[in-house]
Amino acid sequence: MFSVLICDDSLVARKQVAKCLPDDWDVSIHFAKHGEDALEQIRVSKGQLLLLDLNMPVLDGYETLKHIQEEALPTRTIVISGDIQPKAHNRVLELGALDFIQKPVNAETLQSLLSKFDIYTKTDEPKKQLDGLDPQIRDCYQEISNIAMGQAGDHLARMLNVFVELPIPNVNLIEVSELHMMLTDIEEKESVSGICQGFVGPGVSGEALFILSDSGVGELAQILGIEGDIDDKTQLEVMMDAANILIGTCLNGLAEQLDMHFSQGHPVILGQHYNIRDLINTNKARWRRTLAIELSYGLEGFSVHCDLLLFITEESMKIMNAKLAHFMEDLA
Repeated sequence: MFSVLICDDSLVARKQVAKCLPDDWDVSIHFAKHGEDALEQIRVSKGQLLLLDLNMPVLDGYETLKHIQEEALPTRTIVISGDIQPKAHNRVLELGALDFIQKPVNAETLQSLLSKFDIYTKTDEPKKQLDGLDPQIRDCYQEISNIAMGQAGDHLARMLNVFVELPIPNVNLIEVSELHMMLTDIEEKESVSGICQGFVGPGVSGEALFILSDSGVGELAQILGIEGDIDDKTQLEVMMDAANILIGTCLNGLAEQLDMHFSQGHPVILGQHYNIRDLINTNKARWRRTLAIELSYGLEGFSVHCDLLLFITEESMKIMNAKLAHFMEDLA
């Protein structure tokens, strides 16, 4: 069976790319969250087609393409990235990529390229349209998320005295089944710890989920000047500090742009080294359909990587859209 490997450090982006593959295409789909992971899978024949992001931790898209060339690995690559600089486009083509698609990925564009390079032959069956966000609305939410993410990143950078890497936010309207796939993908890849915190405003409600890879907790503690053995209690304290900064600052940044106030609930510790399925089962009814905003943070020079996921109910978007009408007019 033909295999497709989707490589992106964003949970949301990986699942959205998978959604854009043709419905009638009989393929096995694999996921990787950075280039090193992707290369390992390609070496064992997982990934005859690689759909590759550029900005990722551990090994970015450019380095991944270099390794593919040097090792003559059996894969064909299409880059999917938010970096729209002409130099980025030209560089990936020079490194052997077939083509470049701008994020957010569009099903018709992707399918057109698959046909162009004889990777997939389109059938007469019409492609089911994605029931997602209007591009103008997505751009609007991405812009306010980008501002809020920058404020939170600045706060974290000042506290830790490090450079915080800030990729482009991912914004999509997703179903609970996609949320299930998105979150369970975490536990398949590595052990994580998480904190969930609800928030409410006038006509708006949601949940903030902070996820920190266990592999980076020790380094984060060292950056904070914590000496000695890093036990579970210390790890939990470090995680709470980071979560409080990112969740609080990010929500304040969004609230300011929405001209409203968010009240935050008590943080719920999902556990360390946690199986995340329980979170989904607990919130399945409320999160039947949700606006998902994913903000990924990395610390330059360290293996510390965390995700802040904001889940906002579809009903809340009516109020938020009204508040952001001036943004949408500017984008028109």
